[in-house]
Amino acid sequence: MAEEYTLQHDRPVCIGCGACASIAPDFWEMNDADNKSDIKGGVSKPGDQQELKISQPDFDINMEAAEACPVNCIHLIKNESGEKLI
Repeated sequence: MAEEYTLQHDRPVCIGCGACASIAPDFWEMNDADNKSDIKGGVSKPGDQQELKISQPDFDINMEAAEACPVNCIHLIKNESGEKLI
């Protein structure tokens, strides 16, 4: 079975640099209203957080986006163990 992950975005911390949208445009887009990024198809959570369930094929590109984020507001969680990878 393929590993499943949760992509999390701590939106209040986002500074709108656009690195995530440049690296992974299939998953990230810039919001014109406040110039912060949004997870495409993400579910809104309390505190202006966003989440999206992803599978192994989508992991690497989102890890690259998370590692490029200068304020560390993108996180990847292993669903099975709850381990926060970034």
